[in-house]
Amino acid sequence: MSAVNRAAVEAVLRQYTDPYLNQDPISAGCLRGIDIQGDRVSVQLEQGYAAGLFNSGWAQMLQMAIESLDGVASARVEITTRIAAHKAQAQIPGLANVKNVVAVASGKGGVGKSTTAANLALALAREGARVGILDADIYGPSQGIMFGIPEGTRPKVKDQKWFVPIESHGVEVMSMAFLTDDNTPMVWRGPMVSGALLQLVTQTAWGDLDYLVIDMPPGTGDIQLTLAQKVPVAGAVIVTTPQDLALLDARKGVEMFRKVNIPVLGVVENMAVHICSNCGHAEHLFGEGGGEKLASQYGVELLASLPLSMVIREQADGGKPTVIAEPDSQIAMVYQELARHVGARIVLQEALSPAMPSISISDD
Repeated sequence: MSAVNRAAVEAVLRQYTDPYLNQDPISAGCLRGIDIQGDRVSVQLEQGYAAGLFNSGWAQMLQMAIESLDGVASARVEITTRIAAHKAQAQIPGLANVKNVVAVASGKGGVGKSTTAANLALALAREGARVGILDADIYGPSQGIMFGIPEGTRPKVKDQKWFVPIESHGVEVMSMAFLTDDNTPMVWRGPMVSGALLQLVTQTAWGDLDYLVIDMPPGTGDIQLTLAQKVPVAGAVIVTTPQDLALLDARKGVEMFRKVNIPVLGVVENMAVHICSNCGHAEHLFGEGGGEKLASQYGVELLASLPLSMVIREQADGGKPTVIAEPDSQIAMVYQELARHVGARIVLQEALSPAMPSISISDD
């Protein structure tokens, strides 16, 4: 039996690709240490995105690969997570206690944006991240209902300055609905709405969050511009249906974020297919392949494709979105995949962004 060395262990690790970073652990910069004690090998990896449900299987796969090496009797692979802060707009200061802001947006209403935002936040939390969600849809806030927060609930005020977010299902939630009467419409002009959004973002006492998911109102108006100019966003997720009209508006959403230099992390396609609960027949009621075409057109990733399902709607309306109501279901697993891809895309986006040129001053 020959003695194992570090080069052999690294060679094995390079043969396996992280499905979310699309790189092997060494190329992705995840390797933190290799310890070889005779025929025993210990490897330490560190990930920059939340993937708690994936890591045990990933570690086991790498461990088995290392144990197949000649000279290795046993191996141990330990994976830790360290989520760093990212923001697209360098000139905007970061939010206190918030590492990454993810905007969930759509070009038009009725495409399942708020449901996607709620399940994304819950899925990130299940992966081990500390998560908050801000309902920025001032005119039609719905996150309070989706998170099962009773009508009339009001946030506490800390030091006469900060709103304390309401915790539900392990996620910190803040919404304009908590500050107004649910039956009173917000008859406000654009500047008032933008001011309310900024107040909610900057005057909420978030508690050391890895991710803050912002459920945006539909469209490309004042709130979206305010977000781009005042809030340090790490990236945006565009939600659409395969319908041609929805795709047309989704394109405008992608273009808007690009113009304000906020990276689009990818596209989520809702209502992609309807499967009859009686006969199992599949129908593409809103068209087919629209989300994939949109993602391809703009060179971004199709992060998830979800069916038109009455169960998703019922669970969200009941205050327990799918990720919480049926965590082991196929649909919940799609949301978990979405969460991992979003976290990984933020890390990759940072790596892809060009470095700022250095400026040197001399006396010549």
